[in-house]
Amino acid sequence: YDMPIQYPMGILKEHEWVRTRAGLFDVSHMGQCRLTGSGALATLHKITPSAFGKMAAGQCKYSVLTTPTGGVVDDLIVTKLADDDFILVLNAGCKDKDMAWINQHLAPDTRFTYAGDHVALLALQGPYAARALADTLLPETVIDGIPYMSGAWVSMMGHKVFITRTGYTGEDGFEIMLPADDADLTQKVWAVLAAHDDVRPIGLGARDSLRLEMGYPLYGHELDDTTSPVEAGLTWILSRKNTGFHGEARIRKELADGAPRKRMGVLLTEPGIARDGADLYPPAGETIGVLTSGGFSPTLKQAIALAYVATAHAVDGAEVRVDVRGRRLTAKLQAPSFVRARTLKQPA
Repeated sequence: YDMPIQYPMGILKEHEWVRTRAGLFDVSHMGQCRLTGSGALATLHKITPSAFGKMAAGQCKYSVLTTPTGGVVDDLIVTKLADDDFILVLNAGCKDKDMAWINQHLAPDTRFTYAGDHVALLALQGPYAARALADTLLPETVIDGIPYMSGAWVSMMGHKVFITRTGYTGEDGFEIMLPADDADLTQKVWAVLAAHDDVRPIGLGARDSLRLEMGYPLYGHELDDTTSPVEAGLTWILSRKNTGFHGEARIRKELADGAPRKRMGVLLTEPGIARDGADLYPPAGETIGVLTSGGFSPTLKQAIALAYVATAHAVDGAEVRVDVRGRRLTAKLQAPSFVRARTLKQPA
């Protein structure tokens, strides 16, 4: 995809703008799909370890697609419109693979369609996001009626669009699905929001540093087909009520007995930037893990990383060493999230 890594402000200032004002992202390259039919619930309960039956209409849920061996095909957001109608948003880089996998495992009387060619997706993220939206495109009463991790059909510039209170930054924010067949509408919505004093366009560079500060996993880094949801620290998405999903045997066993490794945050305590692939060591001894993502935290003003660590060594506050081009830099382990989320409270 031909996507902007940064705009004229630069990645650091764009990151800080999202944390203090509101950033506008073009994420139309994501995979917007629709799962419909009487077999839609059965399909979701087979391809993910989560449960969707008791979700209210309009509610969103984060989950993962699992393999028969308990690994992860990808993560995704599922929005329930009805018991037989769901919106699935897949990651851009994996959507072809994900769609092929889902199509292989459809329950009878289920239809799965890719809507991405007809749906543009804009994300407005940051503490001023709701105010900017209310000042420009939607009544405040409509915005207040969309809780965190839920969505609704709304009228925007005379068009029916779907908007969810979701995002990938840890800030309050919205993702707006617009009919891509009407390019003028997408451009008008972008222009109106970008013209607001508290809104700036943000590129993919800051999108990655924002998610890293939050400890959000990224496929190909923290998630892959060898990594289980238990290892990744995603046990909160696993439902005891959902049985028979792909990879259940391994996942249930790791829940009961523990996984061999654990996803942890790594906070460097001396100068240097550690990147994915760097080995992790105890103060003395052999390798105990490897970094999966790494970079500079504009909020903390120091280097951070995510890593998989052998469970016996995955202790909060433990001192470790990170190999950065032959130098072993001092660091400490912690929970994967480095910055407190400021999203609204998710409804029960």
